[in-house]
Amino acid sequence: MMYAGGGAPASDDPLYLEHTDILYADEDKWPGASILVGNVRFRHGGMTLTCDSAVYYQAQQNFDAYGNAYMWQGDTLSLQSDEMYYKGDHQLAMARLNVEMRHNNTVLTTDSLDYDRVTSLGYFLNGGTMVDGDNTLVSDYGEYNTESRDAVFYYNVVLNNPKFILRNDTLYYNTQTEIAKAVGPSVIDNQQNHVYTEHGYYLTRPDQMILLDRSRLYNGDREMVADSIFYDNVERWGEAFGNVVYTDTLNKNAFTGEYCYSNDSTGYSMATDRARAIDFSQGKDSLYMHADTFKVFTYHIRTDSVYRILHGYPHMRAYRVDMQAVADSMVFDGRDSTLHLFKDPVLWQERQQILGEEIIAFMNDSTMDSVQVNRQALTVEMLDSVHYNQIAGMFMHMYFNDGKIRQTYVERNVYLNYYPYDDDSLMIGMNYTETSEVRMFFTPEQKVDRIWMPAAEGTLYPLTMIPPDKFYLDNFAWLDYMRPRDKDDIFNWVPKHADAVLKETVLRQPPLQSLDRFKKE
Repeated sequence: MMYAGGGAPASDDPLYLEHTDILYADEDKWPGASILVGNVRFRHGGMTLTCDSAVYYQAQQNFDAYGNAYMWQGDTLSLQSDEMYYKGDHQLAMARLNVEMRHNNTVLTTDSLDYDRVTSLGYFLNGGTMVDGDNTLVSDYGEYNTESRDAVFYYNVVLNNPKFILRNDTLYYNTQTEIAKAVGPSVIDNQQNHVYTEHGYYLTRPDQMILLDRSRLYNGDREMVADSIFYDNVERWGEAFGNVVYTDTLNKNAFTGEYCYSNDSTGYSMATDRARAIDFSQGKDSLYMHADTFKVFTYHIRTDSVYRILHGYPHMRAYRVDMQAVADSMVFDGRDSTLHLFKDPVLWQERQQILGEEIIAFMNDSTMDSVQVNRQALTVEMLDSVHYNQIAGMFMHMYFNDGKIRQTYVERNVYLNYYPYDDDSLMIGMNYTETSEVRMFFTPEQKVDRIWMPAAEGTLYPLTMIPPDKFYLDNFAWLDYMRPRDKDDIFNWVPKHADAVLKETVLRQPPLQSLDRFKKE
């Protein structure tokens, strides 16, 4: 886009022949024309043209220039070629062979270019190259407006920049802003990213991208797809808006949501607004987690000791076929694959429910290896709509093998309601026990193998003689109404009923001592 140095002349401005060394006529070969040879110079409005020779049709205000044809307008616009055909009545210059058009710092080269001085539009049909600062644009066909400084390129378009390469079939570019607009299937490659877009803007001067219409941004093993994406290639951070899907195939996890921020330099990222984190390391049995906000922090990012910690809060809900959970907030520590659930957490596995003030799940290849419950620990196993095995204590640790519970250890103020069965699998009664600690061992079929405990007080009640106040422990709660039912139900937050909300245990602190009391008077 070359500025037309004062604009095109009025249509009634005459075309002047200012100089030629030789002038003659040859009516047989060029009827109605003057033949000009040597230092030929024309002027038309604000335009001047020089050449080695020309055929001049004065009546029509046209000429055909040959040899070093050079046209300029002001000090910002010039056009040169081996041949140039100028129609003064239409103010149209048609440059042919070794064409070079210059405007400020922009250079357009081609073998065939028409320049309309009325519309300030130059266009080439047989391939051309534009060089604008660090940007080199190549295409089969292009248009170039010297007033607006807008260019459009069609077919086999390539924009080369030291920092990236853009390829497509339709590209709009402005030499003043150095902004490129890609339309239609387009790919962009730089040192960090590979981009596919059908509607995007590349701000070449600050090296930033604005990608629309479900564009895809690839960064190694990571891919981001969204309705719109902004990415700063210098600072290496980006934002995505609208139906965002962020996938990490190396670590086998993904984020979805309506907004996502990611900083590749620091390793920090966050997702919010229907945010969902997905772990698909276990193939079809993916783990789906929702929270109002997810944040990922990366530590020692440029070392072999790199690790990540994921925070999700509030209203965390998780679903996998074999496990479900709810909590106010969660932290997943990548160093030891531990999932921490805080503030009224509940964990379900088949007919088993676990709750307490804090739950820590130790993962092994994304399956639970063990679960630790701190303070007000309670595990409930539903046998039927009336009978529940229950264990309560201050602390609890449960161990799993292939997702099946194999051992439970509970300590401090332990209470049990347990329903034993006879050899014919008939329920015998209910065993109510109070003790200081207990260990329960289970068979692979999830049946109790044996129970160990120190001195205990307990009673075995026949089924028909269980006191009404002994059916359930004091802190019993069956919270199945909160349980996520599928991967989409995680978005539906269900709060605990008021009578089931835990009051946080206040741990006593030792009184502060002072040596002053021991000082001698």
